[in-house]
Parts: sequence; C-alpha cells; structure tokens
Amino acid sequence: MKDKISILGCGWLGKPLAISLIKKGFTVNGSTTSEEKLGKFQEIGITPFLISLDYLTHNISLFLDSEILIVALPSKDIEDFRNLIGHIEKSPVKKVIFISSTSVYGNSEEIVTEESETLPSALTTIEMLFKNSALFETTVIRFAGLFGYNRKPGNFFKNGRKIPNPDGFVNMIHQDDCIQLIEKVIEKNAWHEVFNGCADTHPIRRDFYTKCTLDIGLEIPQFEDVTEIQQKVISNKKSKEYLDFEYTYGDLLKLNYGEI
Repeated sequence: MKDKISILGCGWLGKPLAISLIKKGFTVNGSTTSEEKLGKFQEIGITPFLISLDYLTHNISLFLDSEILIVALPSKDIEDFRNLIGHIEKSPVKKVIFISSTSVYGNSEEIVTEESETLPSALTTIEMLFKNSALFETTVIRFAGLFGYNRKPGNFFKNGRKIPNPDGFVNMIHQDDCIQLIEKVIEKNAWHEVFNGCADTHPIRRDFYTKCTLDIGLEIPQFEDVTEIQQKVISNKKSKEYLDFEYTYGDLLKLNYGEI
C-alpha cells in the first residue's frame, strides 16, 4: 500500500508524473475521462480508471485503494470536490496532494509567499475543503504558469492577439520541475503544508514573450499599450528550503523555448 499512488487526472501533468513515479517503483492508479486512453495507460504501466468528477461511480473505491492521492484536475466545482472528499474519507487514502494555482493570489507590490492573502474564489474554497478534513493529511501545491514540451509560451498569444500588461512580471514553471516538486513532497513526507511552485526568475512579460516567440520561429509579438502595471512576483523560497529542492528550469531567460 505504501508504494501505491492514485492520480486523479492523468492529463498534461498527471500522465508524465505517473510515468516518473512508475520508474521510481510505485504502482500507480490513473484516471481519465476518455475511454480511448484506457488501453494506452495500461501499455505504459498505469492501472487505468474511467472516472468523471461530476459523476462518481462504484469504481471510485477501487481507484482510491492507495495510501497517497494526487488530485490534478482543472475543475473548480466545489460540490463535486465535496462529494469526492466524502469518498476519500471512506478510503485507505491517508495523504493527499492537491494541485492548485498561484492565481489564488492577487496582484501585489510585495513578494508573494505561501502566507500571503488569497483571493476569495472557488479554488481557495476547494483547497480549504481538503485541508479541513481530519481523516487525511493534505499538502497544497500552487503552481505558477505551466510550460514545457508541447505547451510553449510562444504559442500562448496567436493570430494577432496583443499581450496585456507588458511590463508586469511572469511567474512560470516547467513540467519537469512540477513533477520533481511533487515527488519531493512525497520523499520528504511534507504533509499539512502549502508550497508555491515557480521558477527562480521573473522577467517582465515583454522580454519573456519576445524570447519565447522568437525561439520557436514566430514573429515578434504585439503588446498592448501600457496603462497601469499589474504585478505579482511569486516566491519559491519555501519549496527550495523546506524540501531541499533546486529548480532545473530556474532562469527563464536562459532557456531555449524551441528545444524544451
């Protein structure tokens, strides 16, 4: 049981995470909402489950037959998550990693840490639902903007769309760093915690998106005229110090976005 992990949502992040955990010797239950993916999951060693958060069937009990659950879903439906938590509390799951987002923080002139105030939102409510359960331990990881592999920032603004807030700062994290950070939480038994996951550097959007676009062979992007600068700089200090973690893709302006 201790070497068994369930990942609810084997998509852009969850699937490569599952593959990495399997290589480390874990048995992984993985969920998808697509029947077509079940066979592919089985081929790469993931025990596949067809699960939809808004309609949990009897197979949720088998899926939750693990000590650790990682929730990596884009849904922000509070009642669906409340229902899910009811099932988790009746299962063998003792530890949960809930993947959240740094979008829970508002703009700030101060460096944003895990202790900073969050905005009222569905996501912060869902975080609290997990953290308030007395029947399992939850660690929340708030990831910054996601990039890597087929998710290239140079493609985020296409067809003449102007990039807003050009002099604001970017907060981004590569897929590999996301996976390694999740694995560090498990390795270090870092439960009942909140961690920000974000690269070390925070270039302004104008410099970042210009480089990202040129690196993949596209024309220099267009930017909106500057009116009022909105800024937010996410600190990753806690994740580095508490987990003894080093970001592989820490310096955003030193990367080649055509290669990663």
